[in-house]
Amino acid sequence: MSKTALKKYLAGLKKKDLELQILDLYGRFPVVKTYYDFVFNPKEEKLIQEAKKKISNEYFPLKRKRAKARRSVAQKYIKHFTTLGMEPFLIGEFMIFNLETAQRYSKTQRVNEGFYKSMLRSFKEAVHHLVFHSLIAEFEERILRFYQEAELQDWLFQDEFEQQLQMLEMDKHKYL
Repeated sequence: MSKTALKKYLAGLKKKDLELQILDLYGRFPVVKTYYDFVFNPKEEKLIQEAKKKISNEYFPLKRKRAKARRSVAQKYIKHFTTLGMEPFLIGEFMIFNLETAQRYSKTQRVNEGFYKSMLRSFKEAVHHLVFHSLIAEFEERILRFYQEAELQDWLFQDEFEQQLQMLEMDKHKYL
C-alpha cells in the first residue's frame, strides 16, 4: 500500500476506529509499542546508559572470560536510537563512547585486521553523523584524542582515519 493510499484510508476512518487500529497495532507489534513508549516517556539517558553497559560488557566482560568485541552490538543500538528519533547529540555521544571503548580494548588485547576495518567504519559513521547534525564543536576534542591514540597504537588504515579527520576539519571551517 502506498503512503497516499494509506492517507486516504485513514482520512476515511472515524476517530474511534482510528484509535482502535492504533491500539491494535500497539498490542500486536513490539516495534509500535517501543515507539509509543519512547514517544511518551523518552528516558533517553537511561537507554544510553543501558547501551553503554552492553558495549562495555562486549569488550570487558564481567561474567565470562573472553570479550566478544562485536561492532554489530553498537550498530544495532545506533540504528534503534535513530529509528526512535533520539536526540542526535546523545547518539553522537554513544558513537564516540563505542570507539573509545574499543580503543581501550585494543590497547591491551591483540586484535585482527577485521577489528580495524570495523572501527574505521564506525569512525566514518560517527564523523558523518557529527557533520550532518553540526555537532563537530561538541565532540572535536574526543575525536582528536581518539585519532591520536589510534596513531600511538599504530592502528591499520591510518590514511583512511586521517581522511575522515580532514573531512571533519574542512566541514568545521565552513561554519567559521
